Amino acid sequence: MSALSRGIRAQAKRRQVQYSFLFMSANGGQLVQITSLIDMGVIRPVVDRVFPFASTKEAMAYVEAGRAKGKVVVSMRES
Repeated sequence: MSALSRGIRAQAKRRQVQYSFLFMSANGGQLVQITSLIDMGVIRPVVDRVFPFASTKEAMAYVEAGRAKGKVVVSMRES
């Protein structure tokens, strides 16, 4: 991982900011717990915008522009 993050660590050092890498893996048990919390309303995801599947390219551009204030959803179904 050190070799893979060498470039970003160098950029962080030049900008005098701290950078750390967090490696994660999917955990089915945790995902079930999170789903339960969402279903109960304990966790409420913030949805910024919903794009139809045909507008996936525009959705990605929106995310990359850094304007999103929540989750950006690409819907596979007509709303």
